Amino acid sequence: PGDKSVSHRALLFGALSTGETRVTGLLDAEDVHSTRKAVEALGATVRTEGGEVVVTPPEKLREPADVIDCGNSGTSLRLLTGVLSGVPGLSVLTGDASLRKRPVRRVIDPLRRMGADLSARDGDRLPPVVVRGGPLRGARHVLEVASAQVKSACLLAGLFAEGETSVTEPERSRDHTERMLRGMGVPVRTDGLTVAVGPSRPRGGRVDVPGDISSAAFFLCGAAALPGSEVTVRGLGTNPTRTGLLDVLRAMGAKVEVANEREVAGEPRADVTVRAAELRGTEIRGRIIPRLIDELPMVMALATQARGRTVIRDAKELRVKESDRLAAMGETLAAAGAQIELFEDGCAIEGATRLRGVTVRTRLDHRIAMSMAIAQLFTRGAEVVLDDVACVATSFPSFFRLLDGLAGGRR
Repeated sequence: PGDKSVSHRALLFGALSTGETRVTGLLDAEDVHSTRKAVEALGATVRTEGGEVVVTPPEKLREPADVIDCGNSGTSLRLLTGVLSGVPGLSVLTGDASLRKRPVRRVIDPLRRMGADLSARDGDRLPPVVVRGGPLRGARHVLEVASAQVKSACLLAGLFAEGETSVTEPERSRDHTERMLRGMGVPVRTDGLTVAVGPSRPRGGRVDVPGDISSAAFFLCGAAALPGSEVTVRGLGTNPTRTGLLDVLRAMGAKVEVANEREVAGEPRADVTVRAAELRGTEIRGRIIPRLIDELPMVMALATQARGRTVIRDAKELRVKESDRLAAMGETLAAAGAQIELFEDGCAIEGATRLRGVTVRTRLDHRIAMSMAIAQLFTRGAEVVLDDVACVATSFPSFFRLLDGLAGGRR
């Protein structure tokens, strides 16, 4: 399926633009549906025409007539917080039970420095978020933790602000926002780990969404660990801020081939093949973490199949995703027989271990569900029971059908 991060931005930036935006490859999943409904509430028109999704912006974004429900999508909520800070009127952003437990202070505080009027419950810590849009001023933001969502919210608010807005991160996070804004004619200044914009409005155009490496990760990791396996993903997004997984697979000894590299609509993509090999433990920490943060639950499952010790550190961000993914995966893999030690910011896993059957509480988290579905292949036939898989529809509705097709008689 199409890249979720790029799909969100294609709809949202299209709604901010001066002209029509045509999108091919848009992800058809619940998280992106949330962004679509949000931009429609702000006055944009979104329609499907042939194989394209067409976004027609309003002359001016309007105050939404009702609460905007972002479902399970943290990207929708955080990016909209930045946009709505500059849209006159009152807006309320909420989501499902999982999203209402995800922290928002990290985005509220920098936006307030730009003059935004924001509030949230539990001491401004948790959604719903109330936004009273008005005049903004540019500001210089220095983030303690690399976050593409916080960075993007600040840059989007910067499009409405007087003066320059800059964001400096400790490590480089995914840069889809910068790439797409440039492609839509917005002057974006990049200097090392600092990105800056001034007041501007994107122009419409064409966006071609690449395949989502976070979705492909499940099958690439499965192929790496299962003897005799090979998987090729065509048209996969290979943005260097997202390809930490491929580096980890190589470090663990998997055979990784990248072919047909090209760039379309500002985003690099390629055909990626992973073949099975005897895997070895490795260390994953530091600047690579933002480049594979969403893939780490699957990497934890994969590490149980690698000989020796795999150590993951500097990944505290995993604790504030749809669930506490470190705790969820740690407890679940331990119940399946893995030798795992949890840290506040990561874990250590000793392998190789033949996993046993387990009942999994997915915690409404799509990546926990899909990671453990692939981990079932590492049991060599034991039963893994997932208590709730409806969450998979947030990012990858066709996951189980594709898994059945690839795994055949092995499941």
